[in-house]
Amino acid sequence: MSPSSYVVRVAEDPADREACFAVRKEVFVVEQGVPEDIEYDAYDADALHVVAVREDGLPFGAGRLLYGEVAAAKTGGEPGVGSLGRLAVLKAARGLGVGVALVRGIEDAARARGLTAVDLHAQTHALGFYERLGYVAYGPEFFDAGIAHRAMRRGL
Repeated sequence: MSPSSYVVRVAEDPADREACFAVRKEVFVVEQGVPEDIEYDAYDADALHVVAVREDGLPFGAGRLLYGEVAAAKTGGEPGVGSLGRLAVLKAARGLGVGVALVRGIEDAARARGLTAVDLHAQTHALGFYERLGYVAYGPEFFDAGIAHRAMRRGL
């Protein structure tokens, strides 16, 4: 897969949301072995989802933003902080800038909603990726779905 021409957009309709879930299933459930019953959660219903779609319509990246009261449990209760999560890029599209485009798209959506910072829980192997995008790790390492993570934040 060579997504030479693609767009990152907010998932506005059910088809876009299903595309996001399909990418997440491939990356988290199939590739990383996360149980499907914990990959999809109650936050999905109210989250803002973004999808990366190739010009031929093939989805190959996804992520989500939690904000407002829904994000409070993940961000320490700070109302101006959103929670970026479920960032996934299909294996064949990694290293092509898609992850960066998804993060920036989520940050743009956060700014548009008046947020001043974005938190995330990064798998420890991805810390360098997020650090290059301006995120700073804080707090101790923790495990989620059996995978080591660190909390990170970037001001907008």
